[in-house]
Amino acid sequence: MYRFAKGRMRIVSLAFSSFVILSFLLRAFFLLWVRNEIDTDYTGIVEIFARGFLYDIVTALYLLSPLLLYLLLVPRKIYNGKVHRIILTLILYSFIYSILFSLVSEYFFWEEFGKRFNFIAVDYLVYTHEVVKNIWESYPVATIMFLLALLSALMTYLIFSKAIQERDEGTFAERTLRSLPLIVAIVLTLFFVDGESMLPESSNVYEKELAKNGIYSLFHAFRHNELDYESFYATLPHEKLFRNLAKLEGFDDKRAKQFISSNPKRKKNIIVVMIESMSAKYMGIYGNDKKLTPNLDRLAKESLFFDNLFATGTRTVRGMEALILSVPPTPGRSIVKRPRNDTMDSFGKVLAKEGYLENFIYAGYGYFDNMNDFFSKNGFNIVDRKDFASEEISFSNVWGVCDEDLFKKVLKVADRAYASHRHFFNYIMTTSNHRPYTYPAGKIDIESGSGRDGAVKYCDYSIGRFIREARKRAWFKDTVFVFVADHNGGSAGKTSLPLNRYKIPLIIYSPSLIKPRRVSKLSSQIDTLPTLLDILGIDFKGKFYGRSIIEDSFRPRAFIGNYQKLGLVEGGALYYLTPDKKVHKKIIESLSLNRVRYGDANMSQIERETLISYYQSASVIYHESLKRGKIDQKVY
Repeated sequence: MYRFAKGRMRIVSLAFSSFVILSFLLRAFFLLWVRNEIDTDYTGIVEIFARGFLYDIVTALYLLSPLLLYLLLVPRKIYNGKVHRIILTLILYSFIYSILFSLVSEYFFWEEFGKRFNFIAVDYLVYTHEVVKNIWESYPVATIMFLLALLSALMTYLIFSKAIQERDEGTFAERTLRSLPLIVAIVLTLFFVDGESMLPESSNVYEKELAKNGIYSLFHAFRHNELDYESFYATLPHEKLFRNLAKLEGFDDKRAKQFISSNPKRKKNIIVVMIESMSAKYMGIYGNDKKLTPNLDRLAKESLFFDNLFATGTRTVRGMEALILSVPPTPGRSIVKRPRNDTMDSFGKVLAKEGYLENFIYAGYGYFDNMNDFFSKNGFNIVDRKDFASEEISFSNVWGVCDEDLFKKVLKVADRAYASHRHFFNYIMTTSNHRPYTYPAGKIDIESGSGRDGAVKYCDYSIGRFIREARKRAWFKDTVFVFVADHNGGSAGKTSLPLNRYKIPLIIYSPSLIKPRRVSKLSSQIDTLPTLLDILGIDFKGKFYGRSIIEDSFRPRAFIGNYQKLGLVEGGALYYLTPDKKVHKKIIESLSLNRVRYGDANMSQIERETLISYYQSASVIYHESLKRGKIDQKVY
């Protein structure tokens, strides 16, 4: 190390050491943060830090490659000049500032998700405008940036000032020889290091996340946000796969199933309100005593209320995918965000055939997460923020107009459809219950921007106003309202699939059509629209996995997942697949809205094949639809 640290290469050594030390300190901070959530002893903590040290070394090697190359190639005469010393100082200042900025960013990401940077962070980088404005509206960004600038300047001076001033008299050959071990290490890490293999063998998510390096995880997620099912997950022969699916879900040999409702056909208007991050745990009807949701609680008592329903994922696009496509979550990014996402069967297409005028109404700009593309290709007219006149906006933040303004727009769109003598299907996506949690002042008794409780209460207030105004419309008596969350308000937990964090409400409200009833069958977000169509007596056929929950033959189960782990909840157990071709089973020992506890269990062959059959078949059907889409495009 001494040979390497001589001359200009000393700068690389100092930068390397700085990064590793700062990464260690952040890991220690996160450990203190979640100390009550980890299960390991001191030996396990030592292992976490040892593995974390490896992550930090590998990340440092990647990050310092450009600096090493630069210092190798700069001629001695230029290197020793005053101008170059200024340039080098600025380079090193930028390095230190970038590292500190990433560490602070990780803090805020951990606060929201309880994880190091992952595919969510990658997705957010695509939508820089929304993310930057969200951060700006949520935190004292200017103050933080100023303090980081000062701290970076101080650290650059203390760490590098002497090394920068040192003259370098070595030759290019000498520099190359001294840096050769580092060059070899960089090459080896590029070709032979697999980040996942360095993780500790633990079922506790926090222990795995503590071991990671955030910057490494960010780049790893960037490279692995698409996962081919059959390359990474346990599989069955296709013939057996679809035999199983026929038994489980009634799919025919064309990968589809026919649903015939036992109810008389009643053509009603449909308004589906997908509520941003409306966890079951926020609602009084589930036991919350903060009185945040009096309007939703009242609606639940006056409606068909499903109190044991689970979201399929942790992102808005996963909720949309579940409702419109009625499929279990596929690994990697949501189908909503993939190209050619119009090739699958969808309930948008089903209702279009029934003559419905379909509208997707969103408070923000629908290019975000590819929503406009997805809905327009599936038969919907788009009404998003660009369609709001200035006089229609009383309050907005980076994510969109406030929920009150959104619902006023919904009323106008419904009025126009009714005036044209068209039955309508309006799909609404709210945004107020999203960081920075801001909304118009004076509406509720919690100050705007103070946290999620206020945002939940304001959202509920807006829904209450919306229903009161809707009751005044002529179309109200012929309309069914559906209130469902896109996902839970936060996915952090000590387990990889914390079941309690996936529980969401489903309320189907229509006083003239539906008698109030509470249904506690275990069910999935993908069952939402099949249940609604059953109530309306609409028959349909397609590649849908959802079933009507009110059907006597309904099979209680729920699908949950993140972008890698794919889970099935059934019979008091959680079964899940991981992208190492392994299959797992956990007994649900206890479950509340705040915590879940799992126990180990052995899995039968039938259970294993059931789990694989659901998820592998969903992947096969998706890829078959892409091929069909290509043929269709060639024909037309």
